[in-house]
Amino acid sequence: MTRIETDICVIGAGAGGLSVAAGAVQMGARVVLVEGHKMGGDCLNYGCVPSKALLAAAHKAHATATAAFGVAAHDPAPDFAAAKDHVQGVIGTIAPVDSQERFEGLGVQVIRAHGRFISDTEVQADDTIIKARRFVVATGSRPFVPPIEGLDAVPYLTNESLFDLRDRPDHLLIIGGGPIGLEMAQAHRRLGSRVTVVEGAKALGRDDPQAAALVLTALRAEGISIVEGAQVSAVTGKAGDITLTTADGTRVTGSHLLVAVGRAVNVDGLDLEKAHVDHDRRGVTVDHGLRSTNKRVYAVGDVAGGPQFTHVAGYHAGVVVRSIVFGLPAKARHDHIPWVTFTDPELAQIGLTEADAKARHGDKLFVARADMAHNDRAIATGQTTGFVKVMVVKGKPVGATIVGPQAGELIQVWALAIASGLKMSAISGMVAPYPTLGEVNKRAAGAYFSPKLFDSPWIKRIVRIVQRTGRP
Repeated sequence: MTRIETDICVIGAGAGGLSVAAGAVQMGARVVLVEGHKMGGDCLNYGCVPSKALLAAAHKAHATATAAFGVAAHDPAPDFAAAKDHVQGVIGTIAPVDSQERFEGLGVQVIRAHGRFISDTEVQADDTIIKARRFVVATGSRPFVPPIEGLDAVPYLTNESLFDLRDRPDHLLIIGGGPIGLEMAQAHRRLGSRVTVVEGAKALGRDDPQAAALVLTALRAEGISIVEGAQVSAVTGKAGDITLTTADGTRVTGSHLLVAVGRAVNVDGLDLEKAHVDHDRRGVTVDHGLRSTNKRVYAVGDVAGGPQFTHVAGYHAGVVVRSIVFGLPAKARHDHIPWVTFTDPELAQIGLTEADAKARHGDKLFVARADMAHNDRAIATGQTTGFVKVMVVKGKPVGATIVGPQAGELIQVWALAIASGLKMSAISGMVAPYPTLGEVNKRAAGAYFSPKLFDSPWIKRIVRIVQRTGRP
């Protein structure tokens, strides 16, 4: 048995774990990184990276198949296997940044084995015992597979196996109408598959209803069948012939099945009890500084029980590095975390939705809105579906919803504003280049001030006085 003593032991080489390891070791800490599966975690291998690469291939196919601006449509005849080659190529290009070789080059000791706690101060990975001053649990999450009758008897896909497909599904069934389900629905539809999405409640139910409705309308216009309020009660069939039966007896048959109903955190097998680390189905129980009930153990990313996004894991890593490397107080907050559904149109959100803001702030809330239909760049490119909606309280944005082209890029202005406590005047005072989609954010800020300026009798009275008495 080999024994190692170190400053920091990180369990999990996904986005959060890698960020902690890289940051800590480059600042002089001794770091051991334990990973029992793939370097880069879910995001690189099964999540954000491959899904956006597949969506990019699908976008190319859709653009070719769509007539616009006097350019005739052409049958793109998508090569599904070639699209998957693109996906693997993107993963391969990014992988070296997350590789064992790179991190060992930085000075991190990488152990490729599953780690588990054996005491308050020790983790065992195969035949190595690591004793550390601080531990960071960064084990992420995995696809949640619901207990549906018959599901275990038929072949089904999750995001961990979907990207291995080389042959295009004839008819892809998707259980789950959240971001993952709808992104993959659109990607496969544009690459030539028939697609049916079955959602037990409301598709995109966590998002602003007005914004979600625009996305769902666009997906249905492309030929995707989206069935809402239909809980799947049973799954039957075999490879190539799978049938979903809903609670009301409706039956839908397809060739392939993707299960996309959420995520389950990876705490199994860590033996957290032996380290006196409290946890539940949501993850490790942590305080505002991401420290667990064992003061030596921290958690970041999905396993910390908060929003399950790669950028949150990276943000958590910064909070933890500040605490365990420099010994400085650091707290995590989540009110400034944006998220994006990368459908076409995209849907982005930060902070409070309109409904949440009304419930929390009541009459103090002002909702400022600007439509893509009034943005000259959107008009020029034929992408006028969508809007920006900003929830404002006492002159400061507390939330923003954007649906439309490049919503994930446009939301970043509001991410900066909310993170930095900026007022709407900061956005209205910004000079945006013309013509850009970014002008829509400035227009939304202007919509907040317009009633105060144009509808105020006092402003008009002051202007009349100035015009009568002011110098030319």
